[in-house]
Amino acid sequence: MTDIFEARDKVPKMLIADDDPAIVRLLADRCMKLGFKVETATNGLQLLLKARRNQPDIIIVDVNMPELDGLSACSRLLDPTSKPLEVVVVTGSNDPETAERCESLGMFYGRKGPDFWNSVEGALVEIYPEMASKMGALGNAAIDTEVPQHSRVLVVDDDPDYETFLASRLNKYGVETLYAPDATHGFRIACKEKPTVIICDNYMPDGDAQHLLHRLRSTPATENIPVIVVSGKALNDLTEQTLRREIRNHPGALRVFAKSFDTKELFDVLQKFCGFEKHH
Repeated sequence: MTDIFEARDKVPKMLIADDDPAIVRLLADRCMKLGFKVETATNGLQLLLKARRNQPDIIIVDVNMPELDGLSACSRLLDPTSKPLEVVVVTGSNDPETAERCESLGMFYGRKGPDFWNSVEGALVEIYPEMASKMGALGNAAIDTEVPQHSRVLVVDDDPDYETFLASRLNKYGVETLYAPDATHGFRIACKEKPTVIICDNYMPDGDAQHLLHRLRSTPATENIPVIVVSGKALNDLTEQTLRREIRNHPGALRVFAKSFDTKELFDVLQKFCGFEKHH
C-alpha cells in the first residue's frame, strides 16, 4: 500500500460528484480537512470531463444524477491501462442490484442517511489507512447534519395545493419536496436545508419571487441554488427579463413558467439538477 501511495501525488486528488449541492459542500468540507485536494461535479457528464482532465485518485459519486448516472460514468473511467482509480458510490435508495454491481467492479458502496459519513469514512480508511489518525482526530467534527437521501425541491407558494400537486408527482421519481407559504419562510428553509432547486410562485403576499431572489443571492449559503419561477398570471416580457437578470453576479431565475397541470417542461428542467430515480 505504501508503494501505491508513494506513486500518487503527495496530496491525493478527489472528485466529488452529486447533484445535491448540500451533499457536495458537506463532503468537500470534511475531505479537505482530511488533506484531500477536492474538485466537484454536479452531473455525470461533468464528472467524466473533469475526471479525464484532472485524473483524480479517488471519486465519491452519487448513483442518480442528471445527464448520466454516476455508476455508468465511473464504469467508463475504470480502464485497466489507466492510472489506478478508487470509487466510492453513494445512493439514497436501497438497491441490491446496484450494490452487487459496485462489488463486481471493485467499487465501495454506501447509503445516504444517518450513517452516511461512517460509510464514506470506512471506505477512505480502507483505501488510505495512513489517514486513519486524521479521521480519528476529526471525530465529532464529522457530519453533524442529517444527510438527505434524495434530491429535494423547495416549493414556495401561498397555495399549499400546488405543493401537494407537485409533491405527488416528484415523489414518483424519488425527489423529496419541502414547502414554504411565503418568501420569508422560503428563505429561512433554503438557508437551513439547502435544497437542490427552488420553485417559487411569482405573486405572493409579503414578498414576491423577485424579493426572494434578492435575499437568496445576497447570502453565500443560497447564492447559487437554481430558482424556477411559476406564475398563475400571464407575465409580460419586461417582468420575465427582470426575473432572469443577474443579481450580484449570481443567476436570477433559471426559467419562468406558467402554472400548469402539464409538468413535462418543468420536470425536464428539474431533471438536469435532480437525479430522477429510473426505477420509479
